[in-house]
Amino acid sequence: MKKLSMLVTGLLLFAFNTKPVSLSDQERKTAADLLSQTEQGVINAVAGLSDAQLNFKPAPDKWSVLDCVKHIAVTEASLWQMTNGAIQAQANPEKRADIKATDEQVIQMIESREHKVKTAPPMEPQNTSYKSLEEALTSFKNDRAKLIDYVKTTDADLRNHVVTMPMASFDAYQMILFIGAHSNRHTQQIEEVKADPNFPKQ
Repeated sequence: MKKLSMLVTGLLLFAFNTKPVSLSDQERKTAADLLSQTEQGVINAVAGLSDAQLNFKPAPDKWSVLDCVKHIAVTEASLWQMTNGAIQAQANPEKRADIKATDEQVIQMIESREHKVKTAPPMEPQNTSYKSLEEALTSFKNDRAKLIDYVKTTDADLRNHVVTMPMASFDAYQMILFIGAHSNRHTQQIEEVKADPNFPKQ
């Protein structure tokens, strides 16, 4: 009986002193790799472009390369603010039933350029505070570095904090994937602008 009591006490102490692991090593790697690769994609897409190239618009109602980068940067900050707010709030695992997409489907859905989505006014390029490519890129890179560090080190229970958006519901981990995929979505848009036949040669 004494041995049984000691065993139960030991198991309880172990349980209370062990932090729950919110993400697997593979989940951390998947998110960190996506965030790193899509960050580099943005940087590579705008490297060496002149002012004329940065500001060229294929049509008056289309975005320029600089517009795309401004949107990427402001949306990066906004999406993380929303996600972090959900993480800091009480867990809501009961809302997991509202999540309809797998992690892979979230990435594919956000990266796809097949369906156009009108952004909210605060995230339209002309409404951001960025005055130059350098300002927007610096903001983007700083926020992305913090997010990569976060996903590599956090013990937060990301799967049981669900964010409800107009389009769908995602858990906080999926929102991090969403952020990475979003920058890639607009990197593709940058490449579309650069492929326009009237895009300045220099």
